[in-house]
Amino acid sequence: MHTGVFFRPGYSILASLLLGSSLFSPPAIAGATLAKIRDTQTITLAYRETTAPFSYLDADKKPIGFTLDLCSKIVDGVRRELKLPQLKVNYLAVTPSTRIAAVTSGKADLECGTTTNNAERRKQVAFTVPHFFAGVRMAVRADSGIRNWADLRGKRVVTTKGTTTVKLLNDRNKVRALALNLVDGADHAESFSMLEKGQADAFVMDDVILFGLRANMRNPADFVIVGDAMSVEPYAIMLSKDDAEFKTLVDREMANMENDGDFRKIYNRWFMSPVPPKGKSMDMPMGYLLRDSIIFPTDKVGD
Repeated sequence: MHTGVFFRPGYSILASLLLGSSLFSPPAIAGATLAKIRDTQTITLAYRETTAPFSYLDADKKPIGFTLDLCSKIVDGVRRELKLPQLKVNYLAVTPSTRIAAVTSGKADLECGTTTNNAERRKQVAFTVPHFFAGVRMAVRADSGIRNWADLRGKRVVTTKGTTTVKLLNDRNKVRALALNLVDGADHAESFSMLEKGQADAFVMDDVILFGLRANMRNPADFVIVGDAMSVEPYAIMLSKDDAEFKTLVDREMANMENDGDFRKIYNRWFMSPVPPKGKSMDMPMGYLLRDSIIFPTDKVGD
């Protein structure tokens, strides 16, 4: 796990995010992703099954979501580049524990979920520019009396295995001596289910994931999202580290979406409008970090 983005006194948040970075710095090694896609006439998108509204399954078990819409626009760019109008799209379900391996092994060409771009992961994979900035907070039962991190002392806390939140929570536990009883869920749905069933007092995760899971609960009002943000997590689409040609194309398509307004339209569809499966809206306006990122795009974020 990584600790997300932290900021030094005297620095603006945007300046800290962009410090020492350059726009779209592709890997130096050219790979064969586009050649493989051309030969097979297929591109494979990795997706998550339970991370609404980014990447999840609808009532017909079809992958949908904000990040998948962005990946679909990138696929359109690949079709144009390769002159393959009939390019087929395959979908590969992944979890936090399997998503990086899916990309590094070549099983997936793009990972379209909620993966945090950080320095540790950039040793294995590449990222395009962020499509979201999330803060790590916690979901608790509304009647629990828990409102901030100090209230967790001695409590049973769940987070999802294989996510950046695991180490962050362990570090907070050590520094604050909270004596937390930490447990892992296999995926976000299982983690929230443990909270719902009373098997955990809090579920710690990126706030937007918690809002999405809560919106689809039987009684959303039974749960609240609380706590000061422990870190900022920049989500980005993940791809092969050793393929400069493919990364250049992906970066270009993301920049085109941001410049022509498609990115905002896609964002509003998933965060400001009713979405499946229950027709409820997240009602979450675009945050200023994401607005600034669209103006000053960079793939070097996090620490």
